[in-house]
Amino acid sequence: MRYISNTLIIATYNWPDALELVLLSVKNQSVLPDEIIIADDGSTPETKVIIDRFKNEFSMPLHHVWQEDKGFRKAHILNQAVAKASGDYIVQVDGDCIMHAYFIQDHLEFVKPKTYLFGSRVNIQPAHLNTLFFKKQTQFNVLSKGIKKRTRALHIPFLSTFYKERDTFSSKFRGCNTSYYRSDFIAVNGYNEDITGWGREDSELVLRFHNIGLKARRLRYRGIVFHIYHNEKSRNRFEINDKIEQQTISEKIVWASNGVDKYLG
Repeated sequence: MRYISNTLIIATYNWPDALELVLLSVKNQSVLPDEIIIADDGSTPETKVIIDRFKNEFSMPLHHVWQEDKGFRKAHILNQAVAKASGDYIVQVDGDCIMHAYFIQDHLEFVKPKTYLFGSRVNIQPAHLNTLFFKKQTQFNVLSKGIKKRTRALHIPFLSTFYKERDTFSSKFRGCNTSYYRSDFIAVNGYNEDITGWGREDSELVLRFHNIGLKARRLRYRGIVFHIYHNEKSRNRFEINDKIEQQTISEKIVWASNGVDKYLG
């Protein structure tokens, strides 16, 4: 595996118990990130307590990038986090996604210029949540209790080699499990901050990746996260966000006019 400086970015909002499990799963990693940034969309001080505790437990820097809570503004806080990142390569998860022990290694082994990666998401069922948090469970496999769509939990590196780069966007893409070159992110001016509220912020970004010629590679059987169940967020701006994405597709837009550049240098 060729070394590349990397930053793990974890997006969170007001769920410190889940964030604790995600940070505990960092400790299990076969390859540790060079740096961790928590992209915090306005959490209360309970989240900061968790982060400050882990700052003393990790060997790598752990930064907390916070913005005032003005509703769902994931695009804004992720732009700020990437702007602060020192790594050449960004690995990105959500703060409710526990990482498989080989998660970071899996992403870094497939780093390739002009390519972004995305992995699988296994859902942890609601009935398992009490056990999950009581035991602080961070390790799962295909036979673990409390998960569904078990085949996604299979970690079989050999089979992942059959999945190749593709020019088109995949409906399997999820922003809670992706990685990309920081320079490619800056080349399209990052997330579009006109997208607020739940929906389309991640897919609209990678559609602009495709519009500048990047390819996508799915890390099937590798790069696995275990998503902790929660109630769905409000979709009151979904139609507005979807129109922005459709414009990106139809006009082959590559640059977010309201993007990351305002936070850079």
